[in-house]
Amino acid sequence: MTKKALITGITGQDGSYLAELLLSKGYEVHGLIRRASTFNTSRIDHLYQDRHDEDVRLFLHYGDLSDGARLVTLLHEIQPDEVYNLAAQSHVRVSFDEPEHTGNTTGMGAMRLLEAVRTAGVECRYYQASSSEMFGATPPPQDESTPFYPRSPYGAAKLYAFWVTKNYREGYGMFAVNGILFNHESPRRGETFVTRKITRAVARIMAGLDDHVYLGNLDAVRDWGYAPEYAEGMWRMLQADVPDDYVLATGSSFTVRDFVTTSFEHAGLDWEKHVRFDERYLRPTEVDALIGDAGKAHRELGWKATVMPADLARLMVDADIAALEHAGRPWIDRVVLPGWTNQPQV
Repeated sequence: MTKKALITGITGQDGSYLAELLLSKGYEVHGLIRRASTFNTSRIDHLYQDRHDEDVRLFLHYGDLSDGARLVTLLHEIQPDEVYNLAAQSHVRVSFDEPEHTGNTTGMGAMRLLEAVRTAGVECRYYQASSSEMFGATPPPQDESTPFYPRSPYGAAKLYAFWVTKNYREGYGMFAVNGILFNHESPRRGETFVTRKITRAVARIMAGLDDHVYLGNLDAVRDWGYAPEYAEGMWRMLQADVPDDYVLATGSSFTVRDFVTTSFEHAGLDWEKHVRFDERYLRPTEVDALIGDAGKAHRELGWKATVMPADLARLMVDADIAALEHAGRPWIDRVVLPGWTNQPQV
């Protein structure tokens, strides 16, 4: 029997990599997308199959985590074996400007989906995309036993989703897991996130299109990994014998300044000539350091990150330079690292 998976947030960075992974494993993949007046599927366009084809295995459905009735209907219709909730308002800085919206989608959205699974009576395994931002002000290293102390509306909303997932697991016996993922990036990262903002700026400066990039706090410490590897970690969590919560991280300490330096040096540029400070990019409450300990995932799931932050920065710079050279194809990953073959080839 072909396994079926439902992915919310399939058009995002993580959703697109997860869809690729599941399709490569023979799954029938269903994705939830929001109705828009313009096309918003660029990250998964290379996976598209005409629904009239007999062997089609990717299906997209209109829906939203704010509409619980629609979620119940879709679950009845699809009858998935696995549900991956990746949808959210996921930008930390924006969550300070849109706290209510962030709470409604990132927090309550998870509750609606869990309740829809329960109400529909679907026997499936459920993955909740949790975040290292839940740790917030708690000093590193952070693992599954570290106390939470969120420092943003986004972190607080993710914490609500984390606890309600545990509650449904314990209260209703659902196979529901939380993946506490530390920062993970790729050439498909949104252009307003700091890593992609940096690597895209490097490419544009190299091409003579820009001269400066404006950034906020350069001293924040983060644990940056490679998104395709983290997508596999999500899948492994749902293949375990019993449901549990897992941290995925590289264990590395890398500041925003380190990421800037590595990215600009890779292109032969002096970052200090091109980076400007703008206080508008500072958060009202800052998270100083997030460094994960993924030992449990390694022991129990056999998962371990192989792409470290410096490698990631160079990979993303190369991809953004290539994207400018091949205008109109920004989501094609042109860099394939050894040991990872589940990327679209060109």
